[in-house]
Amino acid sequence: MTTRTLIQAHGPAAEALKAAAFDLSPDPSMVVNADGALVAVNEAAEALFGHGLSLLARGRFLSALPPGSALASLLERARAEGVKVRERGVEISLFGLPPFEADGAAAPLGDGSVLLTLTLKSGLGVERGGADAVGLSSVMGLGRMLAHEIKNPLAGIRGAAQLLKSGAKAEDAPLAQLIVDETDRVARLVDRMEEFSEDVLPDIAAVNIHQVLDRVRALAANGVADGLILRESYDPSLPPALGDEDQLIQIFLNLVKNAAEAAHGRGDGRGEISIFTAYRHGVRVRSTRGQDLRGAPLEVRIQDNGPGVPAHLREHLFQPFVTSKVNGAGLGLALVAKLVAAHGGLIDFESEPGRTVFRVLLPIASEGDVQA
Repeated sequence: MTTRTLIQAHGPAAEALKAAAFDLSPDPSMVVNADGALVAVNEAAEALFGHGLSLLARGRFLSALPPGSALASLLERARAEGVKVRERGVEISLFGLPPFEADGAAAPLGDGSVLLTLTLKSGLGVERGGADAVGLSSVMGLGRMLAHEIKNPLAGIRGAAQLLKSGAKAEDAPLAQLIVDETDRVARLVDRMEEFSEDVLPDIAAVNIHQVLDRVRALAANGVADGLILRESYDPSLPPALGDEDQLIQIFLNLVKNAAEAAHGRGDGRGEISIFTAYRHGVRVRSTRGQDLRGAPLEVRIQDNGPGVPAHLREHLFQPFVTSKVNGAGLGLALVAKLVAAHGGLIDFESEPGRTVFRVLLPIASEGDVQA
């Protein structure tokens, strides 16, 4: 027989425990006071929205919500009923970020304040896209804010470095060139960040996925995959995919590039990349706005025989700035995930030493799409 011991704390100790639990909670949590102002946020909320309390709390919280907001209704219900209330699938539109969906819980704190907790969908599979999509939204906001401000001083730094180089002693010229090279590298990183700031919708049409993959294979064979064995196994009966050809090329070129770098990492000259296509009956995923379910039965798999994805990165692999590369920016897979989601598709992976597979599921085109 086991015995449970319940430790009850009172006074300052209890308040300290509550504060610690609030701050360390993995779910984004916020406290909204009786006047509708945001008075506290935990670290998860700051990470979610990309700002600290000092920025998030500017102005009244409730008045910033759109008319008819389900979030405002949730807070008012908690105050009126005096009990914790929950609602699933609440659309969240806050602090200038694109809307996303989460489960919400609001608990009254007894002084007119309400503790609001958001639970994001996570994990790999059909429900994927919650935390990763929101993380991307934060980067989009960050890109919009910083891109212009960074590019102007970078241009000045680069120009000054070139002037220094032209008049520098021979032994100092390499240092000036180093400044130019590093400035160019930062500028390229900012350009990639701007890709997240532009919500360019796919130009959807019927696309022959095998033509896309053949082009990706040709580009890789003459570049990043040089010296590797490239294999493909295509299902010739596949119908056309529904997507943007240019963006699909970008998606699969990024995945093949990563696979090539992993396969080269073996260091024994026996690196391989395989590309498979197949039809998966009955696969359904949420639409890009989470409103309904749509079919995404066209599957493309990119496989390599490299060392595998490090275990500590797997859970967050599609989030921005997550990378195992020494000089990597950690934006490639995040951009891939964004583009796949824009197509109404799904991306997933499995990895172990000697075998890593990235799987992309895409919707197929209807007869009307093909005729158009």
